[in-house]
Amino acid sequence: MAIPKYHQLMLPFLKAIEDGHLYRKKDVVDKLAVVFKITEEERKELLPSRKQGLFDSRVGWAGTYLKMAVLMKSPQRGSYQITPRGKDVLIQNPPIIDKKFLSQFAEFRTFVKHSNEREVFPKEVSPEDERTPVELLENSYKEITDNLAQEIIETVKTCSPDFFERLVIDLLLNMGYGGSRKDAGQSIGRTGDGGIDGIIKEDKLGLDVIYVQAKRWDSQVPASAFRDFLGALTIKKAKKGVFITTSTFPKTAYNDVTGLENKVVLIDGNMLAELMIEHNVGVSVQSVYKIKKIDNDYFSED
Repeated sequence: MAIPKYHQLMLPFLKAIEDGHLYRKKDVVDKLAVVFKITEEERKELLPSRKQGLFDSRVGWAGTYLKMAVLMKSPQRGSYQITPRGKDVLIQNPPIIDKKFLSQFAEFRTFVKHSNEREVFPKEVSPEDERTPVELLENSYKEITDNLAQEIIETVKTCSPDFFERLVIDLLLNMGYGGSRKDAGQSIGRTGDGGIDGIIKEDKLGLDVIYVQAKRWDSQVPASAFRDFLGALTIKKAKKGVFITTSTFPKTAYNDVTGLENKVVLIDGNMLAELMIEHNVGVSVQSVYKIKKIDNDYFSED
């Protein structure tokens, strides 16, 4: 089944701790995973930031709302315990606990009011598609980044071959390859040797080298160009190669690089744009939002 929304987790969450014992977050997550029959693959599904599990995050937010409504408390770091109010709610046997249900409690109304004043929550969220504030923020960030990537690809395609060469140099240098700018500038775009555009140092000491092919294409990379690159690597007895393009590769190209003795990385237009964004090539920072969490170690009096 699909991973439940965080409001769908609130009632099961409260039932999971109804005996009054102290539970660690991991214990609650594990119990709810069993209740909702969450598979191992679903447990591995991450938020767009790739820093936290989606299911774990939603359980955490369900707990946050329950705590803000004083249906449970955290007497110790990273722990949960039901409150007398929480037990009273379970006696009522509600069909669901969601934000509307929690709004009957003054503490929760105050929490939501302050959160909305800080624009943590959107003004209107469909109950069927309710997501945690972190999910809303991360998905919005992903949408902005995807749009930026598409804009980068279209812009790069209009640039001259010389500019594209400089762009590749800037990217490789920012990623830690190529040695110095002088080294990279002399190496990229100067070889022109049977499908190879350049050779860069893998590290600043030049302990190994990487053969590079970097071409702008509006349509899919011709299979012949890719085969020429692989052939050139074989002739050079090269161990590593990178093929960079503004378009896409045929599926056969990915099949061809699988199992090769030499390591060949294919960077298509989408990956090129993502790497440019990640390594700050051709983009500038417009806004920075820092998401902070409580430092439980600071409050430890042990």
